Amino acid sequence: MTDYAALKKKVDELAARVWDVPAIEARVKAFTEKGIPRKKLDPKKLLADKEKILDRVQLRAEEYNFYFKNCAQGTALSLMEEFGQGSMEIIKALTPFPGIGGTGEICGGITGTLINFGLFFGPDKPPDFEKMNKTIMTAQKFMAYFEDAVGHLYCSDIIETVILGKRLNPGESEAAMITFTGEKGFEKCGLPPGLGCRLAAGFMIDSMK
Repeated sequence: MTDYAALKKKVDELAARVWDVPAIEARVKAFTEKGIPRKKLDPKKLLADKEKILDRVQLRAEEYNFYFKNCAQGTALSLMEEFGQGSMEIIKALTPFPGIGGTGEICGGITGTLINFGLFFGPDKPPDFEKMNKTIMTAQKFMAYFEDAVGHLYCSDIIETVILGKRLNPGESEAAMITFTGEKGFEKCGLPPGLGCRLAAGFMIDSMK
């Protein structure tokens, strides 16, 4: 069951946070210039360090969301950095994905995650229907967990019930974007990417048991 009181507390914390923009910018610049470093994943270490990793991906997703002003990009980059996969070309491709083209539909905390699930769980040599089906089932399970944690799957619903407390789609007009920005919407909207990445990293680590 969604804990809306805890979500509101987290949203208020994000609105008041002082963001270390130079540090965030330096990481993004390094990824842009040198690529996202590949990692040889050690299942035992990942499982032993699981809580630290979950805390880290949640924080990074919040930071990247604030920096990019884009929940899909922030979510995707946090997981790509942690698990050593993907590229900045994929981050570029996710530019129009917040709320699916700014329409207020599926949250970027979901779409950014599903990109990573494809990279992590998907077949290296398609077609591999068994791996494809397992990846899709994992995506569906994640989306159910996300909805339980955040309360909704759709951007407009999350903004109304969790982020701002009113119906507002920042992508519908310049005036709406100005209102959203003025009410610290981008700071507060770090919540869905953060929780999404935390859940997603848990799925990815647990799959290595």
